[in-house]
Amino acid sequence: MYVIDSHTVGEPTRVILEGGPDLGDGPLGTRAKRLAQQSDFLNAVIAEPRGQVAMVCALLVEPTDPGCAAGVIYFDADAVLGMCGHGTIGLAVTLAHLGRIGLGTHRIETPAGVVSVTLHDAHTVTVTNVESHRIAKDVRVSVGGATITGDIAYGGNQFYIIDPSPVPVCPQNIPQLTTLGIALREAVGAQGHMVDHVIFQSPPGSPDVHSRNFVLCPDDAYDRSPCGTGSSARLACLAAEGHLAEGQEIVQESVIGSRYRLSYRHGPTGGVIPQITGQAFLMAESRLIFDPADPFRHGIPKGRAQ
Repeated sequence: MYVIDSHTVGEPTRVILEGGPDLGDGPLGTRAKRLAQQSDFLNAVIAEPRGQVAMVCALLVEPTDPGCAAGVIYFDADAVLGMCGHGTIGLAVTLAHLGRIGLGTHRIETPAGVVSVTLHDAHTVTVTNVESHRIAKDVRVSVGGATITGDIAYGGNQFYIIDPSPVPVCPQNIPQLTTLGIALREAVGAQGHMVDHVIFQSPPGSPDVHSRNFVLCPDDAYDRSPCGTGSSARLACLAAEGHLAEGQEIVQESVIGSRYRLSYRHGPTGGVIPQITGQAFLMAESRLIFDPADPFRHGIPKGRAQ
């Protein structure tokens, strides 16, 4: 299997160029559902020993829209995703490395819809995401005897966003934020709100940053980047509250200090069209080998590698 690995401000992406499963044709959403049924393939590519806990994979597929430069289906160790912001930045840099796209703007088809990427240089990409919306305001849940309030928003994936975070967002608190995020996702789900991710927002650590976040992903790993789809959902909430004007650019920082530049324009159905700018860097170009004699050719099951 031919893959190229990159990281987007710290968050890894593995683009699968050859050797993936045959998902047939039809809408990308339909093909994504077929991919979700192939657990051996998903685990083999992304789980240890070949992958790592923070990685997202991007399976290149034929787009249904002939105007798109590529079609892609993203997945992490626990879910097939509708969209992935950091993965789209990594994909654009990978396609440029292969000579498949050049500087300028290109359309990419995802299960969540068509997005665009603007390649500014070999590393810097702006993603114009699908229209994002705040779904519900001030959703309250009880966890550990405390009541937490947050918004539910869509940015290509579903998020529960807590602002301000009850726990300071800093590297030392990653284990505590992870445990609380898992509990909150379960509590929100028990109320009938299906969310993939949980975001904790906190004040910035420097004057040139708007805010800092911690993002819990579906596989219970935290996002090393500020999360592109999560930042999109956050923009929808800021816009709904009147806290950010159309076209105004802010800097979002992650728990490890990596950054995206964010802005939005108004969408056609009352949401926002987010723009996320970040940098990706290639790390490896390789062939994955799946030896039939290897007892872990399908990856190490979740739980045993922790």
